[in-house]
Amino acid sequence: MSPSHHDNHAEDHTREAIRSRIHADPQRSYLRDFVYGAIDGAVTTFAVVAGVAGAGLGSGVIIILGLANLFADGFSMAASNYLGTRADRQLYEKARREEETEIDRFPEGEREEVRQIFLAQGFAGDDLERVVRVVTSNRELWVKTMIREEHGLEEGGPNPIRAAWSTFIAFLTIGAIPLLPYFAGFIAPVSHTFTWSIVCTAIAFAAVGWLKGRVVHLSPVFSAAETLGVGGVAAVLAYVVGVLLRGVGTG
Repeated sequence: MSPSHHDNHAEDHTREAIRSRIHADPQRSYLRDFVYGAIDGAVTTFAVVAGVAGAGLGSGVIIILGLANLFADGFSMAASNYLGTRADRQLYEKARREEETEIDRFPEGEREEVRQIFLAQGFAGDDLERVVRVVTSNRELWVKTMIREEHGLEEGGPNPIRAAWSTFIAFLTIGAIPLLPYFAGFIAPVSHTFTWSIVCTAIAFAAVGWLKGRVVHLSPVFSAAETLGVGGVAAVLAYVVGVLLRGVGTG
């Protein structure tokens, strides 16, 4: 590790840098929303491609059903993510109202709850009484402590609109990749379009996994292989269903 790398870390741990970081608005990551939308988009679109190809239908049907899937399922996922993220915030506000009411009505009981919480964390004697006194002397701190320790909820969280957009954009962009060989067929003749769709989809899975591994500082190779494996299982299942449906249609 280079000296400059050590210097950068040292600068991050000066008193001024720490104060600035602690008081700044937390940086929310939307990686989960992007990966969620990207993987689901690629899997579900390729499921359409594999199912229709397995059933022996034409390229035009694949494109129509694939595009319908992209926009309908993409919007559905984005809307679900938006509502789910809002529900998390609403759940936090519900817990806040409940704790504020209980502190007003049963202050001694709520104070004892704080004591039991910190007792379980290893505080005892004077240290325990001191931390209980500090927490319960500040109403906002008292409420937040009860919400976090009793309900397991944290204040804030991702912005619902940004979370939804991250999912929707990822679903559309990555989910369109399995259709690229079929679109290319309208420009120039493409042989073995389904094989090329498999290749494109595999690359998309691996790329998303590799990116996730880089961002979270895990092995990009392992992350790419994991994502490719999960997506591959879904693709095989979809193709098998398509073949079975073809047998039903010709029976």
